[in-house]
Amino acid sequence: MRTGSEPTTARSPLRMRFWLSVWGLIWALAGTAGFALENHPGWMAACAALALVITIDLAMIIHHIHQGPHYQPGPDVPPYEPPRRR
Repeated sequence: MRTGSEPTTARSPLRMRFWLSVWGLIWALAGTAGFALENHPGWMAACAALALVITIDLAMIIHHIHQGPHYQPGPDVPPYEPPRRR
């Protein structure tokens, strides 16, 4: 069923985002360690900054998952109406 309000009622696949972020965090940490061992401080700092951003994103994703079906509905939850502006 299409209502025309899909962009405002779109739902994010949080579990997929969680696992992709975990994968990215593993690679960012490996890059940080690898560049530290190879004595490339610039690239090490870039990978460490990326790991920090990914960690913050993971915290937000976990927070949204814990908020329940409003953010992570199952197939039995119908789309909700967007808030009406006054």
